[in-house]
Amino acid sequence: MGVQGFLEYIEKHCPSAVVPVELQKLARGSLVGGGRQRPPQSPLRLLVDAENCLHRLYGGFYTDWVSGGQWNHMLGYLAALAKACLNGNIELLVCFNGALEKGRLHEWVKRQVNERQAAQQIVSHVQNKGTPPPKVWFLPPVCMAHCIRLALLRFRVGVVQSIEDHHLEVLSLSRESGFHGLVAHDSDYALCNVPHYFSAHALKLSRNGKSLTTSQYLMHEAARQLDLNPSRFIVFASLLGNHMLPDEDLAAFHWSLLGPEHPLASLKVRAHQLVLPPCDVVIKAVAEYVHDIPDITDLEAIAKDIFKHSQSCTDDKVLRFKKAVEYYSMASNPPHYPPQPGRFLSTDLCVTSVVSPGLQAAVPHSLIGPIPSLLSMPTRNHMDITIPPLPVVAPEVLRVAEHRHKKGLMYPSIYHVLTKGEIKLSVTIEDEANKDLPTAVQLFRPVRQYVYGVLFSLAEVRKRAERQAMRKNCLPEHTHVMVKEWAAYKGKSPHTPELVEALPFREWTCPNLKKLWLGKAVEDKNRRMRAFLACMRSDTPAMLNPANIPTPLLVLCCVLRFMLHWPGVRILRRNELDAFLAQALSPKLYEPDQLQELKIDNLDPRGVELAALFMNGVDMAMFANDACGQPIPWEHCCPWMYFDGKLLQSKLIRANREKAQLIDLCDGQSELVAKVERMRQSILEGLGFARPPPPPAFPPQPPPNPHGMPFYSPSGSFYPPLPVMPPQGRVRGMPGLQGISSQGGKLEIAGTVVGHWAGTRRGRGRADPKEIKMPCVFNHQLYLVFESSAVSVFCSRLRGVISTPVIRTFGRGGRFHTRAFHSQSMYLVSYLWILAPITHMQCVSPPLISM
Repeated sequence: MGVQGFLEYIEKHCPSAVVPVELQKLARGSLVGGGRQRPPQSPLRLLVDAENCLHRLYGGFYTDWVSGGQWNHMLGYLAALAKACLNGNIELLVCFNGALEKGRLHEWVKRQVNERQAAQQIVSHVQNKGTPPPKVWFLPPVCMAHCIRLALLRFRVGVVQSIEDHHLEVLSLSRESGFHGLVAHDSDYALCNVPHYFSAHALKLSRNGKSLTTSQYLMHEAARQLDLNPSRFIVFASLLGNHMLPDEDLAAFHWSLLGPEHPLASLKVRAHQLVLPPCDVVIKAVAEYVHDIPDITDLEAIAKDIFKHSQSCTDDKVLRFKKAVEYYSMASNPPHYPPQPGRFLSTDLCVTSVVSPGLQAAVPHSLIGPIPSLLSMPTRNHMDITIPPLPVVAPEVLRVAEHRHKKGLMYPSIYHVLTKGEIKLSVTIEDEANKDLPTAVQLFRPVRQYVYGVLFSLAEVRKRAERQAMRKNCLPEHTHVMVKEWAAYKGKSPHTPELVEALPFREWTCPNLKKLWLGKAVEDKNRRMRAFLACMRSDTPAMLNPANIPTPLLVLCCVLRFMLHWPGVRILRRNELDAFLAQALSPKLYEPDQLQELKIDNLDPRGVELAALFMNGVDMAMFANDACGQPIPWEHCCPWMYFDGKLLQSKLIRANREKAQLIDLCDGQSELVAKVERMRQSILEGLGFARPPPPPAFPPQPPPNPHGMPFYSPSGSFYPPLPVMPPQGRVRGMPGLQGISSQGGKLEIAGTVVGHWAGTRRGRGRADPKEIKMPCVFNHQLYLVFESSAVSVFCSRLRGVISTPVIRTFGRGGRFHTRAFHSQSMYLVSYLWILAPITHMQCVSPPLISM
């Protein structure tokens, strides 16, 4: 763990250095340990590092995070927190980590590996026991940080976002902006001379919302118990292991401090793997070593001593040790100008570790000799990849992106895609053994590809290349823009990125990013919305119809529609889609207290995975919305408007296990059923999943119509006047089918001639295929009978009258033996007779017959 284990060491071995405090009392009085004095009646100003306390801002480790998140519960908690701070004269500024931090990439890789293992443990626990997992496996729902950031903005709590080096920017902001304390849980801060350091993990709000408590770290007391002068914390932090000089590179040094007589010395070599000493043992030994250094400023002498056991790359380790000292020196005593980590950080030095899975039986004290070279070799570098140069982005766009990024008003990855062409993706809860569902990274990659195309104005770039090629009379040279995606998922290690190509829209030419972001005309607003819908593959008229999809539910429907686009196995079944829509419309969504009382007997593992996929889709929708100029107000993007994981679980269980009907999923409210059906129809538009209901076994029987007038049945169906057709025998091969006179005639509907037929005299041969062979009535249903191999029916709309069908046929019918198709609208007898029923009619305004 290196330096990151220092706070745990203090909490475990230096209890007198951790004291409980109530922040309201500190706001009324003085701070523990003295420090910066506050003017009378001025608020207690605290800077909060959101990176370390997302679970506390979410509302704690309560059990329902595994189902995708309970966002209205989180919203209620943050509202109570903001109110408690306002009433207690406390001013908060919450800083979110918006930095890419390539220099800390190896730490991120370690976290991804651990979180991926935790995700598999969570899935296994849910499958085997059906209960929520223990809180030690807490894995934040995807996009939790963005949701908390937007919720704090809603409650007018100050929000900022780091952009280059999160730790340096937090420390600089804390000192230069006059904050009285820092709320976080990171050992780097503890060793960087922070005046008042409060624990983010211990932050608690009482149930009545009146008491806000936490713990304060007294670093002078910790230094006293370590017998270490705080002025030596810089070298101490550099030798514990950190993001520039990992503890793997210091393993030989740490083992040498313990000596061959130490009880743990036998564990330093096992099966030729790198084994690290326990963190608390290393901290105590390094503190004693730093205490005994004669001259703390002679870095050359210190480096020569600590790397005397190294057998390779000593110069590289010495250089990184000096950079670590410089880093912590700047963090402890920052200059007055904004931090520029690029001046002393080498972002190309991204190292990872190889650590044994555990400490087991000791190796015989006869195999112990000199420390093997494995402990002295440099750790393996990350396999980074060089990408082609990125297209030039307009300076105005970069200024807007940087401003929105720092103010916490934009998805953090947008700035880094524009400037560095890289993005990091979080681990999600997914069963790596499940072949029915794709991984979230793969499922939503097309969204990101379209977003990359929007950000780099790829459509305009390619259009310009095509114009130049036309002038030169040559083939266009298309620009291929590649973005590096760092992710860990099934079959993919986080140690290397994937190159993903940006894609333009095929349906239309998206305007450039400058016009998309800064354009103020009405058509610019429409283009922003169309760009967002195109990114989500939802650019259909029905998605923009507020009568079908209310604006607060647009993100929900776009994500569900995109999930249905997956070309493999259908991700969402019909009842699961209805469950998502029913929970979004349920009044219980806005009653978090009632949802807390809702009991889930046995968690649905598939429901857990579907919720995780959906929240990944929401995350990508936020990404696309901000990249397209925020056509949807951020309040309508937030999941508390349309999603609750616990409520979804209850709906899925009823839909899958209990086979509940839609009316039951909607709690018996018929108006909600109608809304769900309209939303479902809009989501499925054009996807090929919307199947019309099967026709009844027998067509509906209209009531008697002796006067031959058009009428509407009680169910609303329109029936035209049926012509009086005396029965003239039966059609061969079709019992019960009454034919028309074989002498020819014409057919009228509502006074309009719609067709005619010729006689069928013997010896005449087959009739002209362009003529109607025979109209007939079968069970009070009117049919048009053709002799043809294909029939096309076209309907035109006439005002005030029923439209006239125009009938066109192609080819001639052939003679076949008597047999019948199973379709209710087509029969094949001795000749290829095609019957087109015209009784399945829909009444619209103006009236229209649909065949």
